[in-house]
Amino acid sequence: HEDGSLAVQHTACNGSSGLGLYSRPFIESFEETPMLVAVLTYMGYGILTIFGYLRDFLRDWKIERCHVAREREEQRDFVPLYQDFENFYTRNLYMRIRDSWNRPICSVPGAKVDLVERVSPDYNWTFDYTGKVVEGVINMGSYNYLGFAENTGYCADASAEVTMKYGVGVASTRQEMGNLDRHEEMEELVAKFLGVESAMAFGMGFATNSMNIPALTGKGCLILSDELNHASLVLGARLSGSTIRVFKHNNMQSLEKMLRDAIVHGQPRTHRPWKKILILVEGIYSMEGSIVRLPEVIALKKRYRAYLYLDEAHSIGALGPGGRGVVDYFGLDPRDVDVMMGTFTKSFGAAGGYIGGRKELLEYLRSHSHSAVYAASMSPPVVEQIIASMKCIMGEDGTTLGRDRVQQLAENTLYFRRRLTEMGFIIYGNSDSPVVPMMLYMPAKIGAFGREMLKRNIGVVVVGFPATPIIESRARFCISAAHTKDMLDTVTIPPCLAQNGYLFHTKDIKSVHLWSCVLPFFLPFYSFHFLVQRFPNLGTVLKIEKMGWIEKIKLTLVGYPPIPLSGGCM
Repeated sequence: HEDGSLAVQHTACNGSSGLGLYSRPFIESFEETPMLVAVLTYMGYGILTIFGYLRDFLRDWKIERCHVAREREEQRDFVPLYQDFENFYTRNLYMRIRDSWNRPICSVPGAKVDLVERVSPDYNWTFDYTGKVVEGVINMGSYNYLGFAENTGYCADASAEVTMKYGVGVASTRQEMGNLDRHEEMEELVAKFLGVESAMAFGMGFATNSMNIPALTGKGCLILSDELNHASLVLGARLSGSTIRVFKHNNMQSLEKMLRDAIVHGQPRTHRPWKKILILVEGIYSMEGSIVRLPEVIALKKRYRAYLYLDEAHSIGALGPGGRGVVDYFGLDPRDVDVMMGTFTKSFGAAGGYIGGRKELLEYLRSHSHSAVYAASMSPPVVEQIIASMKCIMGEDGTTLGRDRVQQLAENTLYFRRRLTEMGFIIYGNSDSPVVPMMLYMPAKIGAFGREMLKRNIGVVVVGFPATPIIESRARFCISAAHTKDMLDTVTIPPCLAQNGYLFHTKDIKSVHLWSCVLPFFLPFYSFHFLVQRFPNLGTVLKIEKMGWIEKIKLTLVGYPPIPLSGGCM
């Protein structure tokens, strides 16, 4: 850079380690957190922790009111129901920015949404609804990749018609009295769409992973899991009782080393061969925006005779010229993937998940999967939404609407990523991924950024620890085919994203201004609001009232809306 600083950026492209397996450019970028930013972020968490303990001390002495669930005094000697220490993060850090999540929506989650306005009289411990509605908020947070989350059009009409015929619920499992002809048609259509022999559907995407992996592996089996896999994959692997080993994210050298060691050494102590080796990966990683290096994974899987489980929750419908996911994106043979999993909750605007593969595999799961045996059947209108949207993508509705939406999503993704890059923001992931993480780093910026964007009628998802590494907090944008160019421009042009980028120093983060470096040290001032309220003279002693920049620190660093020093305590 011009100031002499050094930026370390990891860029992976085809040909670097793919051995000619890629037929198209494969470019991903992940920039290491600058040292200064990392240090300040750790200090910010440290200061929050110190003052969290101080406030817990004040709560114990009844100086500050405690809002959290606690043991009664007469139950002090009982086995505790609440782990007080484990609740420390929620109580002292998460609660400060809780208003950035769980915002109630009162409209279709399309390109724009309407939000129910709410306020908190006690700093996010409780919320009151004002009765007002914030209309026309640009929705940059929903996984509505192809825009099928709508209440008008071909899919909505088909779902409404099926509801009148079949009702809403089935009130039974598939194996008893809940197997409708629409369920059969849906599974046949899913298998055709994926290009596999057979497929089956489940009512919940999370349970599709967590309940089916235990049916596929068990004791004496080895699971090799990407370190950034979704919680549903992690839970399923743990429930299976298999040995789990984690390889570095999208790192084929790490994966191959584990495969080689598994073949050479076998099981611990006995050194017997593993009964089964299963590789767990995702198509698009929802927090990183990266795409799995599937050609290399398949090559390793074939070389070491392992099985491959591919989670396409975010990639199905969103990648590939035909919207058939990451397999279609790389032009690979679906038969090379042993277990193809995906969800209907994102690109299809419905609910549930699916598994596709060989007919023998699916017949086995129908009788051994807890999700198949014990779960209630999928709701008929949800099934019809899946059928209608999938036919639309395949062009079987007699129009090119689905193909046009897949193409529009690809164009919107490239345009939005290019705009952010040109503006100087640090973004993660693959250039073709509709999941666009923009780095914020410092924890105080999480809530502040979300609030400032909402003030400008833009709804974004902000993410921090423990969903991300502690020094890699971020805002996550999800691009949709329903977004117009004007909407994307509204998000990126002043006074929206560009202005907030300078306000929170998320632009050109490697050359942070000196004054922003010392902001974390002023965090304690905000934690002393309750002391100022109870001890009026303290404000005079500290000369807090005379600090003209303290309100800006509150807004930009801590993220709270400015409050009068004479107001109530936090």
